[in-house]
Order: sequence, then structure tokens, then C-alpha cells
Amino acid sequence: MADIAINGSTYSNSTSDSSGTKKGDSLTQADFLSLLIQQMRSQDPTQPMDSSQMVSQLAQISQVDATQKLQTSFDTLSTALQGNQLMQASGLVGRDVTVPSSAGKLVNGSMDGAINVTTDNQIATVQIVDAAGNTVRTINLGTPDVGLANFHWDGLDDAGQPVADGTYGIKAQVGTTAVQPYITGKVSSVGMAGDQGAYLQVDGFGGVLLGQVARIN
Repeated sequence: MADIAINGSTYSNSTSDSSGTKKGDSLTQADFLSLLIQQMRSQDPTQPMDSSQMVSQLAQISQVDATQKLQTSFDTLSTALQGNQLMQASGLVGRDVTVPSSAGKLVNGSMDGAINVTTDNQIATVQIVDAAGNTVRTINLGTPDVGLANFHWDGLDDAGQPVADGTYGIKAQVGTTAVQPYITGKVSSVGMAGDQGAYLQVDGFGGVLLGQVARIN
């Protein structure tokens, strides 16, 4: 599977385990028993291995075996959960989702999003800024209730002139406090991002992990 870029990180398939150790580098139960047998064969007949030491090493063998079986169970469970998560995410294809982002894409003169209002009875505003940091449009949302307050940008600047499609920055403020902006877009496809779980491809945004979705519309 090709690498998937999500929020600046790249995920890809790998043959290494979560600790970075390649398969085959770990000590198996058979290896442990072989080492113990070799130790017993090489012991000094006049000074045989202490029985308590042998019991301790046998206990270690048992512990290694139990740990390996537990790891196998966890791996099986993880695979099952990932498959289930992907199936659940597939139900979002064609649905609109809202995800946190400080930038969005103006497509065909339209951009939709929301801001996280944490205090009521405060004036909320959204600023759309270009690549140079200049404010292109200021959208006044009035005094919305606490929660996610929607906004829509029609692609016009403050002078009423249309601007070019592309990526623009988003700044949001409630009263005098900066708050988190969000972008709303349609899910076009889903996939797996390695150990990070399922991800969604959102129109006007890009790839986002399923756990980052703030709202499903």
C-alpha cells in the first residue's frame, strides 16, 4: 500500500513490530530451552547448577511463553478492531464531516466550516487570510450559543469581489479569545493509516484520522 500523508505525517506498511524490532530478532521459548540445556551440559560436574536457580530459569521460560501468547492475542484483537473500524468508517463515505483545521480550500467559490464557541453572549468572527497573511474576508457570526457554530464563505473578499480558488488560512475569535476553527467537507473515501487506525479523505481538506472528526452532519 502506498504511503498516506495525514496532517504532515506519513504512514506506511512495515514488517517491524511496534517497538521497531524486526520479526525473528526476539527470543522464543525454544531458544530459551536450548540455552538452558546448553548451560546444563556445560556446567562443572563438581559444582552443579543450584536447583533454585534452575527453578527460577524454568519460571522465566514459562513467563516468556505466556507473554508471547498474550502478544499474539493482542495482535489478533488489534487486527479485528482495525477491520471493524474500517467497516464503520466506510459508512461515512458521502457524508459531510467537520474536522479541526486552521486552513481550508475554497472550491468553486465556496467554503464551509465551524468554530468552537466556548463562551456565550460574545461576538464571534471568522477571518479568512491569504498566503501572505492578509485578511481577505471577515465574517461576523453574531453571538452564537456555546458549541460548534457554522460559517459559510461565498468566495468574496470584503470589497465584494470574488477571489481565486485555493487554500486559505482561517482564524476564529469569540470576544477577545482565539478559538479553534473547523472545516466541513464530504468524505470521498476511507482507508487505514497503519497503527493510527482508519482515516477519511475529506473534500476541501485532505486526509484526516477518524478520531479527529468533531461532527458528522
